[in-house]
Amino acid sequence: MRKTYYILSLALMIGGSSLFAQSDATKKADKHYDRLEYVKAIEEYEELVSDGDGTAYIYHRLADAYYNIYNTEQAEYYYKMYIQEGDNVEGTAYYRYAQMLKANKKFDESNEAMKTFASKAPNDERAKAFKSNPDYLPKLLNGEPKFTVEKSAFNTSLSDFGAYEINEKLYFVSARNKSRRDYGWNDQPTLDVYVATKKGDVYQDPKELAGEVNSKFHEGTVSISPDGKTMYFTRNNYLDGDYEKSSEGIGKLKVYRASLVNGEWDDIEELPFNSDEYSTGHTALSPDGKTLYFSSDMPGGMGMSDLYKVSVNDDGTYGEPKNLGVGINTEGRESFPFIDSEGTLYFSSDGQLGIGGLDVFYAKAEDDSFASVKNMGQPINSTGDDFAFSFNVEKETGFVSSNRGGIEETVANDDIYQVAQIQPLDEIKVMTSVVDAETGEAISGATVIIYDAEENEISKAITTEDGKADFTLPGSVDYSIQVNADDYESNMASVSKEEENEVDVVIELNPIEDIITAEEVVLNPIMFDFDKSNIRKQAAFELDKLVEVMKKYPEMKIKVRSHTDRRGPESYNQTLSEQRAQSTVQYVISQGIDESRISGEGFGESEPKVDCDSCTEDQHELNRRSEFKIVKN
Repeated sequence: MRKTYYILSLALMIGGSSLFAQSDATKKADKHYDRLEYVKAIEEYEELVSDGDGTAYIYHRLADAYYNIYNTEQAEYYYKMYIQEGDNVEGTAYYRYAQMLKANKKFDESNEAMKTFASKAPNDERAKAFKSNPDYLPKLLNGEPKFTVEKSAFNTSLSDFGAYEINEKLYFVSARNKSRRDYGWNDQPTLDVYVATKKGDVYQDPKELAGEVNSKFHEGTVSISPDGKTMYFTRNNYLDGDYEKSSEGIGKLKVYRASLVNGEWDDIEELPFNSDEYSTGHTALSPDGKTLYFSSDMPGGMGMSDLYKVSVNDDGTYGEPKNLGVGINTEGRESFPFIDSEGTLYFSSDGQLGIGGLDVFYAKAEDDSFASVKNMGQPINSTGDDFAFSFNVEKETGFVSSNRGGIEETVANDDIYQVAQIQPLDEIKVMTSVVDAETGEAISGATVIIYDAEENEISKAITTEDGKADFTLPGSVDYSIQVNADDYESNMASVSKEEENEVDVVIELNPIEDIITAEEVVLNPIMFDFDKSNIRKQAAFELDKLVEVMKKYPEMKIKVRSHTDRRGPESYNQTLSEQRAQSTVQYVISQGIDESRISGEGFGESEPKVDCDSCTEDQHELNRRSEFKIVKN
């Protein structure tokens, strides 16, 4: 897929090799390289090597050229040669070397190269991510698949990628038009936009897009407004017959807008945030069509290309582009954004921790931003380049593009793959261990209950002989875990939605004797909602401790004494305390305790624990309490 990086930024690929070692001998090869004509450049550099004129400079150029056309074996070989022969080899070379080693499934060697990269570029976000999670690869490689992947029937022997489905039509980009001039990057025809129509459940008969979108230059991936009337697409800097270059002589990429006129995409307009000096491309629209996402190497970004968003105003104007920031963007390449109907962002990156080349990542919508980035895992991702992911939430189907089938070829070709979701994308495995707080021994037979943030019971299990209970739960949700066991005080733990795919939770239980005094069972405050008397989850958790005590001591009888603070009328507080006392009694009875063993009484504000006139909030809380007096042992 390296040939498709022209959509990201034509200038990005020529900055990798040192220029000081150019010579008359490399002049011809350098000319091809600087024009991004990598196939021809490789031929010239290889000839110099075969003549015995190989140098660190030539090895570096060959490594980058092979990297750009995704010949991973040759790229690996020449990065190794460059590292061996070069002086003061920069961190970027080690990073790319690590990427190629991963693509060639040499994972241990890739990790060693990443360690060297991290030591050379300790402030690089990619280095920080690796150092914080150096053992990430086994989890990605061995994770349970969430999708099936099948190659589409309409691929050709040339590049096909960027499938985008809307209104029963499938738009994609292809180099299949052999009447177009060849592009020097990979010696394939320039790219055009095609559209296939759905027949039954299958897209067939792809045709060139009707209208003025396709030209003699490259066109890239598209996105279409919800009303189906506006298309955004990427193209070389070409409009109305004029092809422009940057001040350095490089043809940049720009985002254009087309309108649907009489069934054809015409009236091409350039968007205002384009520039002759940097590239923009790979558009995606929010579900409401009011925000446009794109990739760009514009000044001020973090890396080789970053993701941005810009508002689409009702009058057809646009706001100022905003960088999506740290977390999404890295010093590498972020590209091919897509937003599903729930606002989840999908994109490709070679800067986030991945399996190899470009991987597809996702980040759930969170207020006006996005939650933490997660790798889509196999089989969406492979050791090749995986990109241009699009997804229909309702149908649970979509598309991804990849060169995974052509890594052994001289130039790896991109193909479109259909994907189907087979289980939720976000899952977290919670592995609980319940132990005695005093001895550390495992507690078997404990009840472990999982609640979501709305206090709904999600799952329940009994611990095994070794005190274990495991759960597989939907991810990106906060959970609380409650544990009850005979002869033990109940306890709770929490699991944050920011956790990774697996989390170990150890929950210690104290013997119930620790909460029994000569006169009462001492619990944490039983909390009620304001002006309410119903038992909340936290109150139930505390009362379960009382239940366990009464189960262990079947002759014990308890009187619940409920109190309020002094705010509000005295008669009202009396009634409220009585209601809360009775709610508490009824809850304990509902857990299997005979009603003859527990009674309740409300005392309103008549027996404050802290006698105060202008009470603080802490003092009010001390007064607003329930006591559990032992009336018979």
